[in-house]
Amino acid sequence: MLNKVKEFFREVKIEIKKVVFPSRDELMGSTWVVIITVLVISLFLGIVDLGLSKLVGLVLR
Repeated sequence: MLNKVKEFFREVKIEIKKVVFPSRDELMGSTWVVIITVLVISLFLGIVDLGLSKLVGLVLR
């Protein structure tokens, strides 16, 4: 059992060396893309929600 655990961590160490982490500039660029996308989608959904709630209010009068 202990040998399996040691082997697992040995393999993890080998695999982590293969990982290519993004540079700071790439990370910042991706972060801005995510933030802007979330803002645009939330604005769109907010407008749609407001419009639909007004439409339902008019229909139910």
